Amino acid sequence: MNDQRRVRVVLADDHAAVREGLRMVLEASGQISVVGEAADGAAAIRTATQVRPDVVLMDVRMPQVDGIAATETITASTGVRVLVLTTFGVDDYVLGALAAGASGFLLKTASGAELVDGTLRVAAGDAVLDPEVARVVVDAMRGRSATTDADLSALTERERDVLAGIGSGLSNMQIARRLDIGESTVKTHVSRVLMKLDAPSRVQAAVIAVQAGLV
Repeated sequence: MNDQRRVRVVLADDHAAVREGLRMVLEASGQISVVGEAADGAAAIRTATQVRPDVVLMDVRMPQVDGIAATETITASTGVRVLVLTTFGVDDYVLGALAAGASGFLLKTASGAELVDGTLRVAAGDAVLDPEVARVVVDAMRGRSATTDADLSALTERERDVLAGIGSGLSNMQIARRLDIGESTVKTHVSRVLMKLDAPSRVQAAVIAVQAGLV
């Protein structure tokens, strides 16, 4: 695969050794090119704005501007997708990152294959949640009042089924298998669900699904 067809990634982590390790793992896949690095949140914002990668792999705890604030700025101002990667799985970090517009959240304990797969999935518009992180989100949302500002009445029955699949953390292919429909049909339904719910990403749609009791 040549560079023009590879997924372009920026690495944001305040430890150079971590960035070097991530670069080696991602580029060894032959499907990803690291096109920029940043040692703090402010630099991550600048680099993402200048380079416009497909995905930013974002650490949470960084100097000057933390990863959550950087994620919010990047997603709002550039539309670049952010995959948060951290050693911390506590509620505040997870929910803060998702609320900031992150397209996914993986722990640094993830395997190389999981990192590559997660990066490719986020670049393709999918949502990625480490199973441990997904449990944190579901538990946190269920622990709160089950209310949501989203109006689900605009969704068709099939779209509600698709939303439930998103809330369960399923990929388009998995939703297609669950509902016995084509993957291209699922993609169309997902686009309509996001539009009707005014959800900026699948992750936000997943949170809405949990709040609405569909999961």
